[in-house]
Amino acid sequence: MPLDRYEFSGRDHQRIEEARARVTQRCMRSHGFEDFPLHPGRGPAMAESFNLVAIYVPPYGSLDLAHARRWGYGLDPAVLKEGRDGSRHEGRTPTDAEESVLDGTGGRNGRAEVLRGRAVPEGGCAALATRRLLQDEKNARQGSFVSERAEKLDKAVAEDHRVRRAFRDWSRCMAGKGFTWYESPAEASGDKAWRTGRKDGNTARTKKELATAVADVECNHALNTAGVWWAVSAEKQRAEVRAHKGRYEAVRAYLDRVRAIAREELG
Repeated sequence: MPLDRYEFSGRDHQRIEEARARVTQRCMRSHGFEDFPLHPGRGPAMAESFNLVAIYVPPYGSLDLAHARRWGYGLDPAVLKEGRDGSRHEGRTPTDAEESVLDGTGGRNGRAEVLRGRAVPEGGCAALATRRLLQDEKNARQGSFVSERAEKLDKAVAEDHRVRRAFRDWSRCMAGKGFTWYESPAEASGDKAWRTGRKDGNTARTKKELATAVADVECNHALNTAGVWWAVSAEKQRAEVRAHKGRYEAVRAYLDRVRAIAREELG
């Protein structure tokens, strides 16, 4: 899609986070914490807060029939477990003394904490690393510009007469198969009934859910619902970039600067 050129890729995010971890570790070591881990653990309290599943479904719905038959509108529990386990860093949890330098909370009376003759950076080593990678606040806002514009464009796409017609056709297809009249694939996937009794955010995979999800994908394929969304979305994104060319080029320049800093830190 046209706006993809103006956003970090998944690979970019991984490299930026790794570079930020290295800057943080270097800062911590400079203040006397020589064995500070590259990827510190989060500790029991914070780890507990990551147990809820967030399931994202595009506005145009899912196109994976095999997944719909097996998992409905939810996710494979094994994949969820793998994702959770993979996101848990193996390093030890920081000590209280390390936390004060990591977060910059050890100062008193408005003065920064000083260790080894060096003042702890404002906001701690974690904030220093963020500033190093993402630069100052003004530049960092470049990173959110595209996502904010994309959100507005998605709303415009949803209101486009071609998409509204495609969704109406999809709704009729679903109703014709004997299922609830949903206004859009996103409304079908977001039906609260699928998550009744679940505390982890995943779906219950009832027979009704699975059957609805399968019909959803079948109607989507038969009517090219997703294709209409993508075509209208691409059209509006191209017009958006043309209308704000200077701003988008500034965003690209910012992304390139951040990528260059990450390369420098990762060696």
